[in-house]
Amino acid sequence: MAPITVKKICCIGAGYVGGPTCAVIAVKCPNIQVTIVDLNQARIDAWNSDNLPIYEPGLDEVVKSARGKNLFFSTDVDKGILEADLIFVSVNTPTKKSGIGAGFAADLKFLQLATRRIAEVATSSKIVVEKSTVPCRTADAMRTILEANSKPGCHFDILSNPEFLAEGTAIADLFKPDRVLIGSLQTEQGKDACEALKNVYANWVPKEQILTVGLWSSELSKLAANAMLAQRISSVNALSAICEATGANIDEVAYAVGKDTRVGSKFLKASVGFGGSCFQKDILNLVYLSESLHLPEVAKYWRAVVEMNEHQKERFARKVVDTLFNTITGKKIAILGWAFKKDTGDTRESPSITIANHFLTEKARITVYDPQVTQDQIWLDLTNYGDIPADPIKEHLTICQSAEEACANAEAIVVCTEWDEFKQLDWKKIYAKCPRPAFVFDGRLMLNRKELTDIGFQVITIGTGDRV
Repeated sequence: MAPITVKKICCIGAGYVGGPTCAVIAVKCPNIQVTIVDLNQARIDAWNSDNLPIYEPGLDEVVKSARGKNLFFSTDVDKGILEADLIFVSVNTPTKKSGIGAGFAADLKFLQLATRRIAEVATSSKIVVEKSTVPCRTADAMRTILEANSKPGCHFDILSNPEFLAEGTAIADLFKPDRVLIGSLQTEQGKDACEALKNVYANWVPKEQILTVGLWSSELSKLAANAMLAQRISSVNALSAICEATGANIDEVAYAVGKDTRVGSKFLKASVGFGGSCFQKDILNLVYLSESLHLPEVAKYWRAVVEMNEHQKERFARKVVDTLFNTITGKKIAILGWAFKKDTGDTRESPSITIANHFLTEKARITVYDPQVTQDQIWLDLTNYGDIPADPIKEHLTICQSAEEACANAEAIVVCTEWDEFKQLDWKKIYAKCPRPAFVFDGRLMLNRKELTDIGFQVITIGTGDRV
C-alpha cells in the first residue's frame, strides 16, 4: 500500500474548530475540494452569507477568498461523506450533564452519531480524523462503530489530529502553527493514512513541524497541553491573592518569574480567571480519566486547577461587594466585556457569567456591554446558569450598545474582558457621569491605572496590595 492522494475533504461540524480549520486548508490547498457539512441549517446559511456565525479576526477574508471555488458549506451530510477521501469529525464534545461521569466526562453522543453515519453512508474506504477534543482511546470506540456498521470492502483508518488553536488568533495559528500533531496506529495502513494527512498540511506547514505519534499519545497530548496551560493561569492567580495580602505586585512577580528561561512568560498574566470551551472541559476530562484509572491523587491534583479558577472568579466578585461598603443591592454595576477573551464572540465558561450571576443574587442593577456578543447569547448564558429565573434577570440587567451607555451613573465599572477598545474610552467623560466615589475594577490588568486615578477613579486591581 501507499498513502492515498487526498482530493476531497469533508468536515462534519461547522463550529469554532471545523469552520476556520477547513477554510484555511481550502485556501492553502487549492487542488483539494473542501466541504463543511452540518445539520444546522441556520449555521450553514450564515457560513454562506456575509455574516459568518463566528467572529475571528481574518476569518471573513479567508472564507470569502475560497468559498464557491474549492470551499463549500452544506447540510447534505451524506453527499459530503460519500465523496470524501478524508473526513474530519469536528463535532461538539461537551461535558456530560447527567449519568455516569456527569460534570467531568465528555459527552460523545454527537461524535458517535457522526461516526455511525459515516459507516452507514460510505461506499468506499475513508480516512476518518478525530478533530474534536476527545478522551484518550476514543478511537477504539469509533473503530468498533465503523467496523460493526460498514459495508463489505469498506476500510476505515482512524487518525487523531487535535487542534491547538487560541480563539482570537485562530487564523494566524492555522497559517503558522507551532506544530501539527497527527496520531495513528503504528501499522502499515495506519502510517499510510498518517502520511496522506501529513501531505495535506505539508502544502504550507514545514515538515519538521508536523509531528507524528501514536494514536493514544495524540489524544492525550491535547488534554495535557490545555491542562498545563490552565495550570499556569491558576498558579499565577493563586499568587495574585498572596500579592494582595502582602503588598507585592503580581505583574512585577510574573515578569520576574517569566524571565527564567525554564519557565517563560506566556500564560503568566493574572486575571479574573480563564474561560472558553477547552480549558475547564479538558481538565475535568483528565480528572475523570484519572479516577477511571484508579489514580485518585492525580485526579485531585488536576481538580485543584479548576477549583482555583472558580475561587478567583468568586474572590473578584466578593472584592467588588466588599469595596462597595459590603452591599450592592440596588446599586448599578457596569460589566465591560462578556466574551471569555478579546477578539472572539465565544462566551463558553466566561468569567463574566459567574460574576454577573453573583451580582444578581445580591440584587444589584447590572448593565453589560460587549462589542461582539449578541443580546440573545447574553440572555441565554444567564438563564442557563444558576437558579435565578429569567424574569428577575431581565428586571435587573440591561444590555447596552456602547461602553459609555453601560457606564453612565454606574457606582462600579467592572472590566471582565480585555477588549482593546476599553483602553481607548473617554474615561473623563465616563467619570463625569458616575456618582462619587467612582470605582473601576480591572479584572484583566489592562487599564492605565495612574491615568484613571488622576481623573478621580478609585482603581482596584487583581494582584496589588493597595489601590493605585
